[in-house]
Amino acid sequence: MDNPKIKAIFWGVRGSIPCPGPATVKYGGNTPSIELRFPGAGNRLIIIDAGSGIRELGNYLMTHDQRKGPIKTEIYLSHTHWDHISGFPFFTPIYVPGSSIKVFGPKTHEHDTLEQIVGGQFSYRYFPIRGVELAAKIEYAHLQEGCFDLGDGITLLTKYLNHPILCLGYRFEHQGKVFCTAFDTEPFRNLFCSDPKHPDYNEAIAQEGEMVAQEQNEALEKFFAGADLLIYDAQYTQEEYAPTKLGWGHTPIEYACEAAARAGVKALALFHHDPMRTDQQLDTLAEKYCHAGKYGDVDVFFASEGREIAL
Repeated sequence: MDNPKIKAIFWGVRGSIPCPGPATVKYGGNTPSIELRFPGAGNRLIIIDAGSGIRELGNYLMTHDQRKGPIKTEIYLSHTHWDHISGFPFFTPIYVPGSSIKVFGPKTHEHDTLEQIVGGQFSYRYFPIRGVELAAKIEYAHLQEGCFDLGDGITLLTKYLNHPILCLGYRFEHQGKVFCTAFDTEPFRNLFCSDPKHPDYNEAIAQEGEMVAQEQNEALEKFFAGADLLIYDAQYTQEEYAPTKLGWGHTPIEYACEAAARAGVKALALFHHDPMRTDQQLDTLAEKYCHAGKYGDVDVFFASEGREIAL
């Protein structure tokens, strides 16, 4: 496309922990970090998550962007689990005078601020450099569900997801194009007893639980409806998920594909690959889930490091 409205580049696509090695070369072993460029908005740079993949992104920015002037970017954290923030201390622009970085994310602990959680990595108990020694201008801002005007014709909508810690999905809209994320999350389900034979069963409460779960799942599909590109958590298959992974905060591949199809998504990037999944295993899954027409008009693919998508 000659003049994309939004450009997305994957720098880290794994979940849980970095897993470099010969078995993960094709799809990559770094944890989540995604670069967004808005060519129609002065090539504005936005980064989603600061997993280990942000290290290589930072090195790229120093080589290609720094020579044009100081780095200015916004980082939107889905949440503050380790695999989504551990690359931040290795993001080179934070050590360069003149860099300006604003970090957004949900407040995931009632007592600690986002700055304390993310910036708290810069203490001698974890890292050899303290936060006060960083050369860049770094600001932190809490986000909740809502709709935000980011300027330059960019609109951001946020949505709470279903994860063991407060987590946000992001929907960026610009010049008629939509980029959306939904990770880390799993389908909402009724948490109340649904077995009529169980002594704790209450019919009214059980029905209420089912209704709320259905409403939340429908709300999430409405959130990413019509997206040109949706990046969706798909760490497990349904066979892996059902027996032992309920409540871990990750979505089965089958559910992600079906939800995207129901919501009229154009392209679906399956994301947050299990660290135990090899390239060969991902190739096998791609043969099963990614052939044309399996999920209607949705173009389904497994995200890989270095892949660039122009919307």
